[in-house]
Amino acid sequence: MYDVIVVGAGHAGIEAVMACCRMKKKAALVTLDLNMAGSMPCNPSIGGPAKGIVVREIDALGGLIPLVADRTALQFKMLNTTKGPGVWSLRVQSDKVEYKKEMARILSQTPGLEVIEEGCASLIIENQCVKGIRLQSGREVFSKTVILTTGTYMASTILRGHTATESGPEDQPTIQTLSECLRKHGVRTFRLKTGTPPRIQKDSIDFSQAEVQPGTDDFFAFSETTKPSDVLSFENQEVCHLIYTAPLTHQIIRNHLHDSAMYSGLVKGVGPRYCPSIEDKLVRFADKERHQLFLEPESKSMDTIYLQGFSTSMPVDVQEEMVHSLPGLQNAKIEKYAYAIEYDAVDPLQMKPSMENKIIENLFTAGQINGTSGYEEAAGQGLMAGINACLKIDQKPPFILKRDEAYIGVMIDDLCTKGTKEPYRLLTSRAEYRLLLRHDNADQRLLRKGYEIGVVSKERYEDFLKKMDMIQSTKEALATVHIKPGPDIDAYLHSLGFDGLGHGMSALELLKRPKVKVKDLLPWIQKTIDPKIASQIEIEVKYAGYIEKAKRDARHLQTMESRVLPLDLDYLHMDNLRLEARQKLDQIRPRTLGQASRISGINPSDIAILSLFVKGK
Repeated sequence: MYDVIVVGAGHAGIEAVMACCRMKKKAALVTLDLNMAGSMPCNPSIGGPAKGIVVREIDALGGLIPLVADRTALQFKMLNTTKGPGVWSLRVQSDKVEYKKEMARILSQTPGLEVIEEGCASLIIENQCVKGIRLQSGREVFSKTVILTTGTYMASTILRGHTATESGPEDQPTIQTLSECLRKHGVRTFRLKTGTPPRIQKDSIDFSQAEVQPGTDDFFAFSETTKPSDVLSFENQEVCHLIYTAPLTHQIIRNHLHDSAMYSGLVKGVGPRYCPSIEDKLVRFADKERHQLFLEPESKSMDTIYLQGFSTSMPVDVQEEMVHSLPGLQNAKIEKYAYAIEYDAVDPLQMKPSMENKIIENLFTAGQINGTSGYEEAAGQGLMAGINACLKIDQKPPFILKRDEAYIGVMIDDLCTKGTKEPYRLLTSRAEYRLLLRHDNADQRLLRKGYEIGVVSKERYEDFLKKMDMIQSTKEALATVHIKPGPDIDAYLHSLGFDGLGHGMSALELLKRPKVKVKDLLPWIQKTIDPKIASQIEIEVKYAGYIEKAKRDARHLQTMESRVLPLDLDYLHMDNLRLEARQKLDQIRPRTLGQASRISGINPSDIAILSLFVKGK
């Protein structure tokens, strides 16, 4: 008897089972092959817009993916630095081989964790409550809770041209019986599709025809515990390259659209809107003369380049033509051909905000099985599912992040309130309070919560308190530094396009001006300041007004979120409520008035009626 069984060792499964171990639960990880733990069957990278902030949030809650991503990164790049801090996001190009090795090493050495290398055939369910799993060998394993993180392996089919093959990613076996077991007990499933581009032998590419894309020449990391000595120096980091599709590429694709699995009628599932195949791009954006493609290294131990932006389900011979039409790839040798993959996902509208299934008690789901795309989204869900499975065992309230607290909270709220009909991807535009949900302040938002739950160590929490004390004392010190008008400070301000000082002011006050940096004021401050502390203070000072407005808006949201809705409300017979609203509310059964307001098809008049009804109760 285990406390928790986690099925699947992808990014969601790893974070789920590690959270359970940190919370001192007896956990089992069920996977076909531990050496495939944390595999990257698609893009060998971690982070990016919004996603990078999710990884920072996972770090603040004691997760593993940030640490391993830092240690095995080939390149670090901070994105959107020309824009406001609300959209800054870190992305790393990962060494997919070393990443897997490090994950397998940590999992195998984690105290209290048992790894079962076998496939899960079905769930053991009694009276709509999960009791464990049945392995493919027929052996039964029992537990108090089960977390399914099957990714794209549930009833998956590889599609290429006019051919469909039952298989999971990277030639791994698929699970055919699990989704049927879920449907039998009332869980709705639907088909989704994703894809991956070809891998090209590096020495067959003429990189002189491509634009070099270096990383960022500064120290950045996903984990607050990572030190500069833990990562590759900028000089030793790999570079990526940028090319564009050619007119001939477009002509080849158009001539063979009928051969694509997507347009031949073979594909039944819905693909990702924000990461379409190259043939889908040509159909949807017919007026675009060219499309960006990135040449990205996969590992120092592999002679392969990932052709980012060129996913396709064309036949092998057509892929050869397409690749050879690209600049620098005229003589390219394809190591691995692209393909599309279809798989079963469960309807996230049947999921509670705690990640527990509404139909089957003590069953939690996380990752692509919930209809999301991306390693980062999966890892964030896995972490929350692991935490809440442990809290359920301990008979404690669930840990639910609000939309103004974390991108993870935005994602889970979107999934269980609005659902999805296509692979869901986190975007900064999905977050109403993105100025509050920044790369730099993830620990300030979440680390204390992680410590109180038990997923963050006391040592880590004490280091965080020291950091907060340092920020406060530094701000106080800057407020006492008085900078007088003079030729040096005036020359500095003129270089930024400002007039000279008309009167003296504090260094903290001067920081409110755009482009003024703490490091540039050091001659007047006459004190050494940690660059990370300096950056934090600059953001807080320069955006103080906007941040305070966002906090006021968030407080209004919290008022709505505090209005808890009874679980037994009879929406279908609620007077004055529109029929559509009754049906939607009955289907989703929102936890709070705030969640009800975000359901698609619910309008303000419905919320007003519901509010009056609850107030009357």
